[in-house]
Amino acid sequence: MSLLREAERFLASAARQKHLNAFISLPDISALLRQVQDAEDTGDKDSLNGKLIAIKDNICTSDLPTTAASGILKSFTSPYDATVVQQLRAAGGVIAGKTNMDEFGMGSHSTRSIFGEVCQETRSDRRVSAGGSSGGSAVAVARHNCWAALGTDTGGSVRLPAAYTGTIGFKPSYGLISRWGVIAYANSLDTVGIFARGAHDAQTVFNALNVHDPRDPTSLPPSTRSRIASVLAKRPLEWPPSKPSPPPGLVGPMPPLRIGVPIEYNIAELQPEVRAAWMQTLRILADNGHSIHQVSLPTTRHALSAYYVLAPAEASSNLAKYDGVRYGSRAPGSDASPETKSVLFAKTRGEGFGDEVKRRILLGAYTLSADAIDNYFIKAQKVRRLVQQDFDRVFALPNPLLDDQPANGENKKVDLLICPTAPTLPPTLKSLEGQSPVDAYINDVFTVPASLAGLPAVSFPVECVVDGVAIKVGIQAIGQYGDDHLVLNVASHCGILQS
Repeated sequence: MSLLREAERFLASAARQKHLNAFISLPDISALLRQVQDAEDTGDKDSLNGKLIAIKDNICTSDLPTTAASGILKSFTSPYDATVVQQLRAAGGVIAGKTNMDEFGMGSHSTRSIFGEVCQETRSDRRVSAGGSSGGSAVAVARHNCWAALGTDTGGSVRLPAAYTGTIGFKPSYGLISRWGVIAYANSLDTVGIFARGAHDAQTVFNALNVHDPRDPTSLPPSTRSRIASVLAKRPLEWPPSKPSPPPGLVGPMPPLRIGVPIEYNIAELQPEVRAAWMQTLRILADNGHSIHQVSLPTTRHALSAYYVLAPAEASSNLAKYDGVRYGSRAPGSDASPETKSVLFAKTRGEGFGDEVKRRILLGAYTLSADAIDNYFIKAQKVRRLVQQDFDRVFALPNPLLDDQPANGENKKVDLLICPTAPTLPPTLKSLEGQSPVDAYINDVFTVPASLAGLPAVSFPVECVVDGVAIKVGIQAIGQYGDDHLVLNVASHCGILQS
C-alpha cells in the first residue's frame, strides 16, 4: 500500500471513531496529506518516511496546541517542538495530531481530562477504559488512526494503556530519550514511551529517538552510552549457530534466555484471566528453549507506596509555576479578596486544575513539609534504592551505571523478567464511577517498580481463550538498565511464537 493510501485510511478511521475521544487536536488534513505525498515522491526509503505518528498532548509541538489536557493550559501553543518531535520530523515522520490523556499525566484510565474521557469499545458496545495516562495514544494506535504514537510513562502510563488496548507499549531506560519539551510531572521518573502495533515498529521509532540531547540535563551523555554498549558487548549469551546474530539495534532471533518470574507479582488480586495469560506466556517460552526461574523482589510490596510519595512530591514542585502570571491561563476577575484572604493565584489554580491534580499537589506539598519529609519523602527515596538493588541482584547483566554489583552466583541470575502488566482486565467506564483514588492507584502495582529503578520495560499482548472467548492480556518484559533491545526482542519473539 502506498504511503498516501495508508495515510488516507488512517484519517478515515480517525474520523469514524471521533466518539472514542482519542485526539484533542488535529492538523489541517490537506497539509498533512501534502507532507505524506512529498515523502512518497522523494522515494526516500527511510523507515519513518511518511508515517503518521500521534503525539501525547503533554509533548510540545509548534503547530498544534499543547494543553496537557488541563484547563490551565487550554490556550497554550508552544513556540518550539520538543526534541522527540524534531527527531521524528527529521526522520520523515508526519505528526498525526495530539492525543487525549489524564491531566498532566495523573491518572490510570484517561478519564481526568478537561476534554472528556477516552474510551474503547468492546463487541458488546460497552465503553471500556483505555488505561492512563496515555490512553489517547494507545487508542489511536489500536484503532488504526495512526502508524505509531508517543506517550509518557511516569509509573506505567504507557504500559498500562498498551495492556488494556492490546498494543505494544515500550518504556525505554530512563535518560535514553530526551525529555526536553515534555511538560514535567515527576522529573526523576518521566520517560517518553512508544506505542505501536508491533515490536519492530516500536524499535524503529526508538532508533530515531535514542540520541543524546545536550538541552536535557537528564539525557545520558555519549560517555555513559558507550559504557552501556561495552557492558552489553560482554553479555554471556550465545546466539544459536543456526541463526545469524541480528544487526545492532534491530529485532532479530532470540538466544536461549534465563527468564525470571517474580514470586511477589503473584498477588491475590490478580484476575484469573491475567494469571492464565502469564502462565501461557511462560509455557510458550519454555517450549522454545528458554528456562524459567523463580526470583524474589522483596521490596516490590513497598514500591507502590514509595511511588505515590515521590511522584506527587515532584509534581507539587513542577506545577507551582502555573499561577496565571508566569505560566498558564488566568481565571477572570480578582483572585484575592479580603473576605477569603486568598493568595494571588488561588482562583486561577482552583479553576484551572482538576480534582486529581489538586489531590496530588496537596499530597506532595505535605510529604515535603518540614514535619513530614523525614517520615515520607526520605523513606520513599530509600525504598527506591532498595527496589533498584533488588533488580540488580537478580539480573545477570551488571547495571552499567554502577561500579559495585551485589554478589550472587551467575547461575542464579536471569536475563529478564516476565510478569503481568496490570492485575486486571480493562474495566468499564461505568464501573469506575465513584471509585476511590486509592483503588485506581493499585492498577500501577506491576509497572511502578521498573519506573522507580529506571529500567526498560515493554507491555505486549498475549491472546488466550477464556470460557470460549479470545481476549488479549498485557504481559510485561523488564530488563536490566540499558538492555532495551533485549526486551523489544522478547516482545517480538513472543508475538511470533503466538502466531
